[in-house]
Amino acid sequence: MSKTIFITGATSGFGKACAHAFAAGHNRLILTGRRADRLEIEASVLREKYNIEILTLNFDVRDRDAVKLAVDSIPGDWRNIDILINNAGLAAGSDLIQDGNMDDWEQMIDTNVKGLLYITKNIFPLLLQSKCPHIVNIGSIAGKEVYAKGNVYCATKFAVDALTRAMRIDMLAHGIKVSQVAPGAAETEFSQVRFKGDLDAAANVYKGFSPLQAEDIANAVIWITELPAHVNINDMVIMPTAQASPGYVHKVL
Repeated sequence: MSKTIFITGATSGFGKACAHAFAAGHNRLILTGRRADRLEIEASVLREKYNIEILTLNFDVRDRDAVKLAVDSIPGDWRNIDILINNAGLAAGSDLIQDGNMDDWEQMIDTNVKGLLYITKNIFPLLLQSKCPHIVNIGSIAGKEVYAKGNVYCATKFAVDALTRAMRIDMLAHGIKVSQVAPGAAETEFSQVRFKGDLDAAANVYKGFSPLQAEDIANAVIWITELPAHVNINDMVIMPTAQASPGYVHKVL
């Protein structure tokens, strides 16, 4: 049976892969993103490939008012949302905390923590109409273990881990499933963003081993959201075979 899926950060990485995975199952998609051009291109590709209905919402999750306006603008039966994928997030910079760029800190905190909160609060009432509502937060191994120069990014993902557990408790009486998927090293645009467009530095992160791909995480999200109504996966940590923890990656160079 077709469901309505709301995905933040849908123009790249895990969000884009999740959009394709849910589209392949003939679900209806509400896709959001900051980059209007990429958002519309992605929607066109999905419509043509899968022949599904798609609604696009162009806004920045960091903007509390823009989030509310976008959610309030959702028309008619599109408001019957079944699954929320809180995917929008990023790492900015790779500095020791004493050398950190405070603009990077603000960007990560505003996107990874406050953005997730704004989206969740505004989508919550719309989930109540679903027979099996589900929220999936995309976390990170960085929300389980800290590592050198990860400081503020790790802090934001530790917050996602805590918020996921808190949401699971707070929404229990409403029958809303809440899950977290926490990936390890994954080859997406993540490192390009973190290193601010330095493609050599980004590519070096993944040299010598086989990292996760965005599709690996999307497949996990699909599995989690297709389980029976009485089953919830609270937390799933997914690592490349070559990675045991953030600081332990077996590379063959």
